[in-house]
Amino acid sequence: MRIATYNINGINSRLETLLAWLAETQPDIVCLQELKAPQAKFPERQLAKAGYASVWHGQSRWNGVAILSRVGEPVVIRRGLPKEPDPSQSRYIEAAVNGILVGCLYAPNGNPAPGPKWEYKLTWLKQFSAHSKQLLALDVPVILAGDYNIIPAECDVYNPDPWRDDALFLPEVRKAYASLLKQGWCDAIATIHPDEPVYTFWDYLRQAWERNAGLRLDHLLLSPDLAARLKDAGVDRDMRARPKASDHAPAWIDLASE
Repeated sequence: MRIATYNINGINSRLETLLAWLAETQPDIVCLQELKAPQAKFPERQLAKAGYASVWHGQSRWNGVAILSRVGEPVVIRRGLPKEPDPSQSRYIEAAVNGILVGCLYAPNGNPAPGPKWEYKLTWLKQFSAHSKQLLALDVPVILAGDYNIIPAECDVYNPDPWRDDALFLPEVRKAYASLLKQGWCDAIATIHPDEPVYTFWDYLRQAWERNAGLRLDHLLLSPDLAARLKDAGVDRDMRARPKASDHAPAWIDLASE
């Protein structure tokens, strides 16, 4: 089974790109972020024609998350965290899919820091961490996949120095990410690629893609039972080079059968 996460950066404006990627790679479950589409404008029909059932949590112009599946209908558990700091922002959706509990997230960026956006990011991450701990206690297979807007370590950024004061890399968010791993979550990409930089994001500015000036912002965290089934993980880098590309590339994992 392949599970992927992809910050699409506008699902309707990049629908052709998304459908091409789905046809080429055929992931079984997909978590999407930054839909930038209200609930009524999600392209459910086009995705169904491509073989994917979908559930989503939309928002006009900003944010938005969705879960796609070609291995059974996703059953929504929740839209939003149990104690969502700002319910007007669509940043989390959770569904049961083919025996796996899938949480799809789009964490706040947090810039500029300090400031209200930074405080909101810290509050959101605190609530997410509390919920993730509760999910582990369920003792069922769980994956938390999405754009965390956190660079976990220096090896996850092309050059750490310019990012020292950025909300993506400040010590507080790196500590928040490390605390998730201490709960018992497995960082799939870091586990499979411990000794090489693996980026998932390249800015549109300053020829970041051409220079490979990337960041790892998109993560797939696995509960222990799913971690035991982890076979491979990677990033479909070539998607970033395509016309009208998102500034993110899809990240994915392959799981062995139970």
